[in-house]
Amino acid sequence: MTALSELAMGGKGRVTQVRGVDDVSLRLMEMGLTPGVELSLIGAAPLGDPIELDVLGYRLSIRRSEAALVEIEIVEIDIV
Repeated sequence: MTALSELAMGGKGRVTQVRGVDDVSLRLMEMGLTPGVELSLIGAAPLGDPIELDVLGYRLSIRRSEAALVEIEIVEIDIV
């Protein structure tokens, strides 16, 4: 498994778990980062933090420290 904070620009992943039981972890799940959800990294601020994700059809910006709490599996992109 890989942390969401390590996903490459343009990469796609599927959430496997959100680590922790604190307010930040709960808020990440409330914003749609729940197990099974697919997402893609679509942007980052000039210094790399925060990052912008496409999740469930909307754009979500989170800090890299928050993204480190989200475990993902990389989803391969089919090229036709």
